Amino acid sequence: MKLLLLVCALFAVASQKKPPVVVIKTTLGEIVVELDPIHAPATAANFLRYVDAGRYNGGRFHRTVTMANQPDKKIKIEVIQGGVDPAQQKNDFPPIDLERTNKTGIHHKDGTISMARDGADTATSDFFICIGDQPELDFGGKRNPDGQGFAAFGHVIRGMSVVRKIQGAPAKGQTLDPPIEILSITRH
Repeated sequence: MKLLLLVCALFAVASQKKPPVVVIKTTLGEIVVELDPIHAPATAANFLRYVDAGRYNGGRFHRTVTMANQPDKKIKIEVIQGGVDPAQQKNDFPPIDLERTNKTGIHHKDGTISMARDGADTATSDFFICIGDQPELDFGGKRNPDGQGFAAFGHVIRGMSVVRKIQGAPAKGQTLDPPIEILSITRH
């Protein structure tokens, strides 16, 4: 009986633990994001390590990808991309292993936050937020030639209007001009 009570108590405590929430404050407003450390533990921990170190404070959203500004791409997507101040990228933490969507079950839907990367296992500090569903960014998708997809690790719970403002800000090609400043990213 005591064991059953202990198991029930542990389950009750575990079920009450809420996922981490971060607030991204930009010059265009706030974006509130809930992370998923259960399904994407390494990716969420990597992002939080930058947040907790204050590395995104003074960073920027620097890229907007719209249907109109990727004429040479067969597979089109819609995202905004941000990261640390470029002068600080040399101080990035080591890259993390790619947590593929076929393992995590977190897919690139409207408002999903994910880590940017070049090759597999190269993600450091840059992240992006999806505008609309973007299945070509999942494992097996054709946006990245290696088909490995990107590591989704949470979703926007408030502030998609700010995400859309950032996406529609002035740009030269896909480069926001000027970039949208990230004033801070903090745990909420």
